[in-house]
Amino acid sequence: MAAISVLLLVLHVLLVLGFVLRVLLRNGLVATTRMAWIGVILLLPYVGCLLYFLFGDADIGRGVLGRYKRVRDLVREQIANDAQAALVMGAPGAVEALVAPRWQGVFRYAASVNGFGPVPGNLGELMADGDAARARMLADIEAAQHHISVLYYIWLDDQTGTEVAEALMRAARRGVACRAMVDGLGSRAFTRTGLWRRLREAGVQTAVALPIDHPLKVMLTSRIDLRNHRKITLIDGRITYVGSQNCADAAFRVKARFAPWVDIMLRLQGPVVTQMQLLFASDWMTATGERLDVFATPAAGAGARLQQGFPALVVGEGPTERRHSTPQLVSTLLANARRHVTISTPYFVPDPTVLEALCAAVWRGVRVTLVVPRRNDSWIVAGASRSYYEQLLAAGVAIHEFRGGLLHAKTLTVDDELTFMGSTNLDLRSFDLNFENNVLLQDAATTAAVAGRQAAYIAQADAVTLDEVRRWPWPRRLWNNALATLGPVL
Repeated sequence: MAAISVLLLVLHVLLVLGFVLRVLLRNGLVATTRMAWIGVILLLPYVGCLLYFLFGDADIGRGVLGRYKRVRDLVREQIANDAQAALVMGAPGAVEALVAPRWQGVFRYAASVNGFGPVPGNLGELMADGDAARARMLADIEAAQHHISVLYYIWLDDQTGTEVAEALMRAARRGVACRAMVDGLGSRAFTRTGLWRRLREAGVQTAVALPIDHPLKVMLTSRIDLRNHRKITLIDGRITYVGSQNCADAAFRVKARFAPWVDIMLRLQGPVVTQMQLLFASDWMTATGERLDVFATPAAGAGARLQQGFPALVVGEGPTERRHSTPQLVSTLLANARRHVTISTPYFVPDPTVLEALCAAVWRGVRVTLVVPRRNDSWIVAGASRSYYEQLLAAGVAIHEFRGGLLHAKTLTVDDELTFMGSTNLDLRSFDLNFENNVLLQDAATTAAVAGRQAAYIAQADAVTLDEVRRWPWPRRLWNNALATLGPVL
């Protein structure tokens, strides 16, 4: 009996020590995350080891990573051999030629993430609301003549999901090449519906990003929560939509008690559309093995709009790109602000880089405003977010909690000139684990439209005060801070 006890003790020590060493040996892990994991493993050894095994490494798996690298090489080969490469990727000297001097550092950093440089001649139209965005998107799909590509993190078989699917089926039947892609977890239920089957039967090509049909295999080789969170709609190489809206009704029936989901969508035309096509093509080729000619349809009005449009570029983040690129880009935007920055995000769990950049911007004299939902569909995120309130409010950041539903818009505007928007939340999941798509643009009119929408959010929000936060009872503060401490491991 004593020998068995000794053996079990030795195995326990080896297990815990092995996982602690694994955490200590990981490169690129911030100190707070490293300490959080070590604390969980030491305090709850078996639970902590299991959690680290499932969620500890932001490793997409050698097989998937290898496919992404092969696809990246194929895309670069297409770009190198195509006459439109300079237009799509940004010609040498494009930053200096297109972007105002004070924003050139921001665009250079953004261009370093995927290699997409700023391209001129883009036009943007902010949709009035989610319903207007859906109606306009459906009209664009009905008018498509060549190809349609869509990728959604969440696709539901509700009214919106059904209308989009039926529009794609009609397009496929009239000879338009249609591709529909969904995330393997976010749209898992949808891929088991008759509507998904009917899409394939109608001639729409379908694919699943990061499938989890064999969850044990995924858990052994990767992380099951590494997800494709992108929302991409591409029509004829002429039109793309960027923003926060999934293919679902605002009522969002899977989480109806938090509804309505309040989204924002920007309709874009111009060369930046082809950059988004490249992003979609990379995901599609990785999932299916099919090689796409991303330059089959020229970018809309490339020649005609060069003089009247604005410069923009696509930023596609994910676990296959450089780590920490998103918080560094957000921090660069904050560092270049002079007057004001307004941010809306449904999930606010910043890393130290973003947190300190927010405070530093205020101390430098910039007016910084943060808008988040009052009621969040994630109680973990809600508590963790509020743990940062006192530090931010004490520095002078204005915080507003939106009360008109779940504010799902992910926007950042700077000094009435720059807009950064898309699918990225200001949380650790978007920073490290999700594939995201965003657009960075310099345009006063478009930024004014987005800033106006942000002002509408603030008008439906309650301002949070420092005195209010400091009056929170100690159990609430303890709860919020505990969740924030565990945030890096969630």
